[in-house]
Amino acid sequence: MGSPAQVAAVACVRRRAEGALPAARGVLAAIFARAGEARRVSPELLLDGARVTLSFHPDRLRRDGVSVAEGLVREGRYKSQFETGVTNGSPTAFAGGDRDRWERTLFGGAYHAGGVGVSERPKYGALNVMGHADGGSPRFGSCFLELRREIASRCTFTWGDSHEGPAHVGTIDVLEPVVAALFEAVDAKREALGVTNLDVPALVARLANPPAPTVGRALDAYIEAQVHSDVDLARDVEAIVVDPSFTGTEIGDALEALASRHRISLRRHPGFALSPAEVPDDFRGPRMAPLARRIEAAFASVPGRLDAAALGRAAASLHRDPSAWSDWATPEETWQHIKQLWHVLVRFG
Repeated sequence: MGSPAQVAAVACVRRRAEGALPAARGVLAAIFARAGEARRVSPELLLDGARVTLSFHPDRLRRDGVSVAEGLVREGRYKSQFETGVTNGSPTAFAGGDRDRWERTLFGGAYHAGGVGVSERPKYGALNVMGHADGGSPRFGSCFLELRREIASRCTFTWGDSHEGPAHVGTIDVLEPVVAALFEAVDAKREALGVTNLDVPALVARLANPPAPTVGRALDAYIEAQVHSDVDLARDVEAIVVDPSFTGTEIGDALEALASRHRISLRRHPGFALSPAEVPDDFRGPRMAPLARRIEAAFASVPGRLDAAALGRAAASLHRDPSAWSDWATPEETWQHIKQLWHVLVRFG
């Protein structure tokens, strides 16, 4: 059970989801009838093999100059952006910022009541319905924590990113509006959550019998999960999944120590790497290719190889000495470009 603010936030989303239940059930019935699919997908089936994943870049530096990985080792808990100042999305976790405003709207002001601390704010991840080896939302980090199934009861869920004012929301016990959005996407586009060439019967079969994990590259399509509680590593985390570029590095050693200390399984996903010559000039803007060349030349551990660790060293350089990047862009713009270059790696690496 979370704090009163966290309980109120979940209750707010649950009420909204309950109001959408009749429409969601009607959508699902119509889709299944058109597909000639006799089976139904209950939230229990959707969640049976799915886990909430919290993606993060372990080498990014917090406000206090400590890396995310070292902070996890020292403190044993996963913190929100409001606490760390680290984000791989919108850098607006402060009073009056965009994230602060959309949380007020989505959670009914639960986190804006008197006496609510920043440590109570939700932590953001994704429900990895498709079981992707790179997690439910790799755009937000090269590594991820895989949470235990029971933490889903402390989560709220949105179809897509919460900053967009999502129309479809749910909780573990009222998930049909999100399930309906998933099947609507498959019915209309034959794809969802990083999986293409998918129809309704194939999705039902996939959920009932999940295939072996493969890289999903689900950059822009995910079921966002908001965790309304502390995330204690020893209690709440089932596994930590690491990008292989950190193997043999200080960051990689910290993650291995983290897993050992808290008795968490450690796995490695296949990873993403490109040579600068392979970076396209028509994805995330024309500056990606020259930035890739600059980062590879200065920060790659293997010549000609751009990977998560190289981007992390570039980000640390920007944090410690922004003037070293003054010929490129402002610190804010450079941070955004490094973030976008990670998207390029996920998409094409």
